[in-house]
Amino acid sequence: MSSTPLGSTPFPIRQTDGTPESRLAAARIALPAAPPVPIGSFTNVRECGSLLYVSGQGPVLQDGSLMRGKVGGDVDAEAARGHAEIVALNILAALRGHCGSLDAVGGVVKLLGLVNATPDFARHSFVIDGASDLLAAVFGPAGVHARSSFGVSSLPNNITVEVEAIFERG
Repeated sequence: MSSTPLGSTPFPIRQTDGTPESRLAAARIALPAAPPVPIGSFTNVRECGSLLYVSGQGPVLQDGSLMRGKVGGDVDAEAARGHAEIVALNILAALRGHCGSLDAVGGVVKLLGLVNATPDFARHSFVIDGASDLLAAVFGPAGVHARSSFGVSSLPNNITVEVEAIFERG
């Protein structure tokens, strides 16, 4: 998936030079060859006008395995933050699959991050920052976005995090 360890952004978040594809290449981050297949009656990306709506993606590894568990219970916040990075990679794979190249994407508009958390867990924003930081690094200043994040009592297949996103066409 990546030659860069999860949890460490390999270049400045607000890097302005280059394109999304060149930033990924420079960081030696390889996206999944294909995005995860939807687990319901929906599509990964729906384009409407100049906006690209990416359905909720989960932490699915390239071999199809899922990162599962309850954050604040059997999964700590730091591991879940890494899972949110995996989700961001899957979001990027879905975008590339739809647009042909991430260079056709103008930037990130908004994320909605869900954390499968124990009732007393309070670090939802920290967890979803894993996805936000990676997307901001890939898209530079156009990657800084609006966002909501919160905890939920469960997610499909007991995954740790789910993120949906809105992007603009380039």
